[in-house]
Amino acid sequence: MNANIKLGRIWGIPIGLSTSWFLIFGLVTLSLATNYFPREYPFLSTVVYVILGVLTSLLFFGSVLGHELGHSFLALRNKIPVRSITLFIFGGVAQIEREPSSPGVELRVAIAGPLVSLMLSGLFGVLWLVSQDFAYIAAPAEYLMRINLMLALFNLIPGFPLDGGRVLRAIVWKSTGDFYRATRVAGMTGQIVAFGFIGFGLWQMFQSQFIDGLWWIFIGWFLQNAAAATVTQTKVQRTLQGVTVAQAMEPNCQEIPALMPLSTIIDQRVLTSGQHCFYITDGENILGMLSLKDITSLPKTKWGFTTAYQAMTPFNRLLRIDSGMDLLSAMQAMENANVSQAPVMEQGRLVGTLTRDRVINYLRTRTQLGM
Repeated sequence: MNANIKLGRIWGIPIGLSTSWFLIFGLVTLSLATNYFPREYPFLSTVVYVILGVLTSLLFFGSVLGHELGHSFLALRNKIPVRSITLFIFGGVAQIEREPSSPGVELRVAIAGPLVSLMLSGLFGVLWLVSQDFAYIAAPAEYLMRINLMLALFNLIPGFPLDGGRVLRAIVWKSTGDFYRATRVAGMTGQIVAFGFIGFGLWQMFQSQFIDGLWWIFIGWFLQNAAAATVTQTKVQRTLQGVTVAQAMEPNCQEIPALMPLSTIIDQRVLTSGQHCFYITDGENILGMLSLKDITSLPKTKWGFTTAYQAMTPFNRLLRIDSGMDLLSAMQAMENANVSQAPVMEQGRLVGTLTRDRVINYLRTRTQLGM
């Protein structure tokens, strides 16, 4: 989940918005201003309803951010890096870079978000109680009390990737001692829950509640995809467990002269051999790496006048991977660096290249062989 708009950092974690967030923000504001507030507080003016709708929506998504910060705080306390927090159409997501190291850590990180939401529900509940005679505060406080309680309870449903699914995984992991089995159980449960949401949405549509039903179907579809992806990822992790970079890398490193134009590289190397990355040399030393991404970042009109040396990434700026490193850790490092290929080193000497395509082919071959 990528953020299209950067908002800043909290505890060093980038906070951002997906463009889809504006749609749900508008829908929540519209619902509050035209339905909820007029029904619950009919004596206020239209202008007040709109202002309260906007402010309450902002506080609601602030609560969602607080929920994700709860997860992130416990993750950081347990030395698990958090890549980013993004608010999007279905709420928010904290992108944690690696899986927890134990069932206890998994449980603490998973439960932290709902606990924050419950705490916020309590705080807004107290504010609502003490502001009964002042509707401008009582109205948003009552809504935020309810919605934070619903947010906590919804996330505790035992279906991955909801927080309750992660709690379930922690429990199964603790009882079996098998992380991969626990992930499969939580992922399959998540798919069952997702199909339940889709079924409920279809039922609502037949009851003439088309918009509500469609919303539940979208939520179920999103959760089903996430749960299925988790199950697939677990199979991949188990298949590649114990595999080193040396077993999956491309040992033959294609080298091209530093002064070769990009147009020649496209015509004579990329289109003919399908290669997407090359090492640039001056005849004796490797100067850097040139990827297809580097080439396509430049306008086609410049390919004939730009050399490989001018477009390459210098070798000292490349992510370099040790040949003895386990493949899963290497792929995680490449993902964190947002690169599709990396030079493989052994005792300071270049011995190969690891690419995502190479790993996919290696994984496919092992699967076909039943390994």
